[in-house]
Amino acid sequence: MSRNVTVADIAREAGVSMMTVSRVINHKGEVSAATRQRVQKVIDRLNYRPSGIARSLATNHSGTIGLMIPDVSNPFFAAVARGAEHVAGAEGYNIFLCNTEEDPQRELAVLHSLEEKRVDGVVVFSRLETRQLVGLLKQQPASVLINRQTSKNNNDHAIGTVRLDDVLGGQLVTRHLLDRGHRRIGFLAGPPTSHSGQARAKGYLQTMTAAGFPPDPLWVHNCAPTVEGGLASARDLLRLQPTLTALFCFNDLVAVGALQACVELGRAVPHDLAIAGYDDIPLAALVTPPLTTCRTPRYELGAQAVQLLLNRIRGCNEPCEEVVLQPELIIRASAP
Repeated sequence: MSRNVTVADIAREAGVSMMTVSRVINHKGEVSAATRQRVQKVIDRLNYRPSGIARSLATNHSGTIGLMIPDVSNPFFAAVARGAEHVAGAEGYNIFLCNTEEDPQRELAVLHSLEEKRVDGVVVFSRLETRQLVGLLKQQPASVLINRQTSKNNNDHAIGTVRLDDVLGGQLVTRHLLDRGHRRIGFLAGPPTSHSGQARAKGYLQTMTAAGFPPDPLWVHNCAPTVEGGLASARDLLRLQPTLTALFCFNDLVAVGALQACVELGRAVPHDLAIAGYDDIPLAALVTPPLTTCRTPRYELGAQAVQLLLNRIRGCNEPCEEVVLQPELIIRASAP
């Protein structure tokens, strides 16, 4: 039987009203056991499946969540998405996974599309300017930001936050490099619009300055958060600043690119240059030399973001507004 079987078809076959069929499908209202059984047999025989769109319009509940991430190919975001999907699935929700490719214009299109699809809420990584982002999220029934904070003054539409303590992470990596005797530490800071990169830069600057070694601004380079971005930026930085003895990289992909740059430039790691990454994606332990890095709870980031969103969908606006997860320093051979 075609998928286009309707409630009217069921009612006609069973010899009952459409209202009766609706009551059977939705398990609501008074229907005798014999009538319910007769209608259910027709439903099964015709292989009827309720329309999710029609049901969402009737109940104002779609059973779907939007998850917007910058780069689906990045293992960091893959782990976040896995945690998000597991929690959503266990709670009976499906996820629309939307990849923006680090493009703010695609972010705008995705948020408008999710609004049109009537998702029950969104979990968002965003590079958009804060005021514009908050305005867009006001159009969503519920929203949670990952690794991003907004003003607490948005009382008309409170936005939940799950984030890493990236300031602490920047401090941990920088302190480790300082403890190993490095004083000229460069920083490949990732995209200038990344709030995670800004927080890690803050930790780096605070720790260097507190130790009495304020970094030269020329030691800090922004870069794309990819292997290619790390390769190009590390190559340029090391040519311009050859006396650097260590590099702190925005993420592990950038750090892998920095390792490649060192091969090109003939600089041995860690003897000529120590390199530290961030996130501890699986690749970090597999490259040569294995990366010292800051491990982030990626799966938990996605899982807790969706749990917070579901709480908000169900009406909870209590002080569970913000969840902060802690990074952990992992020492390996690239910066022993």
